[in-house]
Amino acid sequence: MNEYILNAYKILDGKDLSIEEALMLGSTEGENVLDLSSLAFKVQQKYSKTFHLCTICNAKSGLCGEDCSYCAQSSFHSADISTYPLLSFDSILKQAEKTYSKGIRHFGIVTSGYGYKEINDEFKNIVKIITELKKHFPDLEVCASLGVLSEETSKALAEAGISEYNHNIQVNPEKYLSLVATTHKVEERIKTIKFLKKYSVRVCSGGIIGLGETMEDRIKLAFLLKELNVDIVPLNVLIPIKGTRLENQKKTKAIEVIKTFALFRLILKDRVIKFAAGRETIMKDFQGLIMLSGANGFLTGGYLTTRGREPEEDKLFLEELYEFQK
Repeated sequence: MNEYILNAYKILDGKDLSIEEALMLGSTEGENVLDLSSLAFKVQQKYSKTFHLCTICNAKSGLCGEDCSYCAQSSFHSADISTYPLLSFDSILKQAEKTYSKGIRHFGIVTSGYGYKEINDEFKNIVKIITELKKHFPDLEVCASLGVLSEETSKALAEAGISEYNHNIQVNPEKYLSLVATTHKVEERIKTIKFLKKYSVRVCSGGIIGLGETMEDRIKLAFLLKELNVDIVPLNVLIPIKGTRLENQKKTKAIEVIKTFALFRLILKDRVIKFAAGRETIMKDFQGLIMLSGANGFLTGGYLTTRGREPEEDKLFLEELYEFQK
């Protein structure tokens, strides 16, 4: 075990890593990566043992005017996906019922598009859907991912009783323009998170591994999320989708993903770190090891325009993971 990892054991005594220390850990290679993974698991067990399981509903698909490099729903791309306007309440209710029946208690409503900076008719409809879902399922955590918000729309969602709001920063802000999008600014995403925190909405915000960023970029993103005091950190591994700008992007090596999850846990010791897209389809045989490298949550049932595993299969997987936590 190298000296940088030994020094990082101070986290178990309640101390924090500096960004310089995290950058040194980011250079870990070979068998030392397993030592880093082991420490991350110990930190997760001490500070964030609760497991978070959620599923999402693609409530409005495609025809998005933003040019996010990875996204099949962008009108700048030619990915072969279904496009449709906001689903009816009955359609969303059916998906919520399916989620609830499988024992999952976090259900997210996701819409394509820039977001809602004004309370227009569609936004009012979404708020109504959230309110009605909470009446049908009092113990269901109704969440949403609707894009950029203003203080007005953030407050409206808080008043509707939304449990969590997903709004990923995706990458080190310094690289947002070159690696993610040119049609909006990362500052708008950061401002949205601050509005939501002001109204005590739990924020789910993370990023994508494999956009062309460096390990330093990932570490800088982790420290920003810590500064913003986000509650849940979803990490996605890029799924290159045909017809998008990143369709030929090289697959990220499993060892890089393991290091990234471990470092996020060491930096964000007491937060939920959730493995989202790429868990089954990209990481495949390594997903179990990555889940034991500091993660304590995952998204099940699909990822908007790409497939996932059925919740029943994931629940069996979760039972096996619990054996390591006894």
